[in-house]
Amino acid sequence: MNYRNPRAYVIAEESTAWPDVTKDPKDGGLGFSYKWNMGWMHDFLEYTKLDPLFKKGAHNKMTFGLTYCFSENFILVLSHDEVVHLKCSMYNKMPGYPADKFKNLKTAYMFMFGHPGRKLLFMGQEFAQLQEWSEKRSLDWHLLEEPEHKDMQKFVHRLLEMYKKYPALYTETKGYGAFEWINADDNERSIFSFIRKTTEADNKNSVGFVFNFTPMERTDYIVGVPKAGTYKRILSTENDDQVVKYKAKEGECDGRPYRLEIPLKPFEAVAFEFPKVTKRK
Repeated sequence: MNYRNPRAYVIAEESTAWPDVTKDPKDGGLGFSYKWNMGWMHDFLEYTKLDPLFKKGAHNKMTFGLTYCFSENFILVLSHDEVVHLKCSMYNKMPGYPADKFKNLKTAYMFMFGHPGRKLLFMGQEFAQLQEWSEKRSLDWHLLEEPEHKDMQKFVHRLLEMYKKYPALYTETKGYGAFEWINADDNERSIFSFIRKTTEADNKNSVGFVFNFTPMERTDYIVGVPKAGTYKRILSTENDDQVVKYKAKEGECDGRPYRLEIPLKPFEAVAFEFPKVTKRK
């Protein structure tokens, strides 16, 4: 909070566990608007750069951040510091063949956009810049002539559209009224699933996410949901514009009374919206 200009943001680039950086000074805090979430960034990059064979042993790197993500007003940051000094570009951090790198990076970005906290991408990351960043040269804009890089740019644009459209993704609800794991423990298949919502009781406007971080196709994957109805896919990393709906079936899954069948392609992430409640006349 900036008392001199309430329309301005003051953001702390701070990498320790110093408490109350974004707490009101009247309550003993430092009064910053936001704080970079450096712990999340390090864990996120350590996980996403792993060969899929070893991801199951590092599963907690993607879940640990949720234990403290509401302790400050965080920004999830992938800054210039992560793509300089031989650290590789975001694209080249990803394992595997070129096609796998693009898929893995899309799924990583969707995880970032679903996770609580504001978002910060550094220039060039939105189209999968190949080289590390340098102030001595321009970005490699010519890459946008290549279909894979243009496709990445379009996907990030769609992520931003989704983020703006669904309040559950940006409403700064504190605590776990804004977030609920569906399954945080599927390390053997390296799959994560969770729900974002505006309040703890809000199911109508909630958004669900499922992430497959391996090249294995999961045609039989099922996800537990809290209520009956038809759930609609709103985005897939496959950039498939086909309208896909998932009909909830009765039957316990992930500790919930209903289940959705969501087949997953290699490295695919899916976002889906919850059924809207219609009032009877």
